[in-house]
Amino acid sequence: QTINHIVELDYMKRGSTLFLKVVILLISIIAFVGMIRFPQTEGRATNLDLISIYQDPFIIYIYIASIPFFVVLYQSFKLLGYVDKNKIFSQASVKSISIIKYCAIAIVAFIVAAEGYLFIFLRSKSDDIAGGVAMGLFIIFVSVVIATAAAIFQKLLQNAVDIKSENDLTV
Repeated sequence: QTINHIVELDYMKRGSTLFLKVVILLISIIAFVGMIRFPQTEGRATNLDLISIYQDPFIIYIYIASIPFFVVLYQSFKLLGYVDKNKIFSQASVKSISIIKYCAIAIVAFIVAAEGYLFIFLRSKSDDIAGGVAMGLFIIFVSVVIATAAAIFQKLLQNAVDIKSENDLTV
């Protein structure tokens, strides 16, 4: 009965990680498609041709700023792979969490720079920037929460990895 219980727990774990991997893939696909489609339908680029849309400096900035977001999704996917392989207590998983933390901090930096641009250059032109500022503040808040959680989890996981390596050396 104990073996059946272990197999059942392993199956549940794999089902959970598979579900999370599918969610990560869906988020990345939706974000990627949105980044390609949205500039053609909204805002500054509605009257531009396809080539001019993607030469707009603000849109290029958003694409560059999205790189850490996609890196976070990739590292999260890798981390779930470590869980599947029972290698969560490894230095590779600590490195993945560290990368997630630094990418969240980079997202905060990109959004703060974009908010600064909105305040400095668009505020005086009587554009309504409230929506952009609110979205930026929300993204900053979420990124700070993720960076803080990743830092705490990284420290805890590093301690667990250190204890595990000490136990492996002892045996």
